[in-house]
Amino acid sequence: MPITALAAALALATAPAPDGAKTFTLQCASCHGAKTNPMAPALAGVAGRPVASAPGFAYSAGLKAKGGVWSDDRLDAFLTSPMAFAPGTRMPTAVADPARRAAIVDYLKTLK
Repeated sequence: MPITALAAALALATAPAPDGAKTFTLQCASCHGAKTNPMAPALAGVAGRPVASAPGFAYSAGLKAKGGVWSDDRLDAFLTSPMAFAPGTRMPTAVADPARRAAIVDYLKTLK
């Protein structure tokens, strides 16, 4: 492993875990609210809820076709690459950092 890659890996390993609420606010809240938001579905209760099922939101055909429920793995896959997870989805934002995705998923599970 090159020294720069090793240094980056060590920095990541020793970095504090991202705060889920702060990460959600920075990466998600401009479009998604916890309880209401006209731009995108509200995310309170999303963990464990059937995919594309929040009332009052017109989901893309791609997301409707996914079926199933929002598990940790499915939320992570969607946040990793929304377009790959559900071709045709209208969510343009991906979260590249696995630690940030995990923090967001953990935070989503607290929203009721």
